[in-house]
Amino acid sequence: MKKSHLRKKLIKKRKLKFRENLSIDFKKILSLINKKKMKSKNIVGGYYPVNYEIDDINILDRFEKKGFKISLPKIKKKFQMDFFKFSGNDILKVNKYGIPEPLSRKKVLPDILLVPIVGFDKNLNRIGYGAGYYDRAIAKIKKRKKVLTIGLAYHFQEVKFIPINKYDYKLDFIVTDKKVF
Repeated sequence: MKKSHLRKKLIKKRKLKFRENLSIDFKKILSLINKKKMKSKNIVGGYYPVNYEIDDINILDRFEKKGFKISLPKIKKKFQMDFFKFSGNDILKVNKYGIPEPLSRKKVLPDILLVPIVGFDKNLNRIGYGAGYYDRAIAKIKKRKKVLTIGLAYHFQEVKFIPINKYDYKLDFIVTDKKVF
């Protein structure tokens, strides 16, 4: 199945199932971070949830309460985004795509990156919206330092196989409402 067809099918399914009010247990994510011996001085990169994505704002708030520094992405130019310092009390500005972004000008490189997912397979491959923003961001961060990538998804977003290409980055973990991959 082509990525574009798979993407459309999965987005439709996520929209239909969204009403089930599923969420991810913060303790599952914290356990992964503790296993990797990451500390509260680390920077967590999140995202502002849109289109029925897993809501990570509560997760980011919990990280911030534990002393982690938080960041959200800003789209800088076509197909590229950077992460900027953010706090749960900060005001956000809606970008041209309708996605809230931080006003901060303090660019940061996350040590831990929470990644939104349209679909995934058990091999930790993901499919997003198709523009490659996260793959490019992961590549950019990995050139400068190690980054722990954790995809957030609903269990029903798992498929048998995600077609990948040389630009796609496999995630370190995927956490769903039911399981950790």
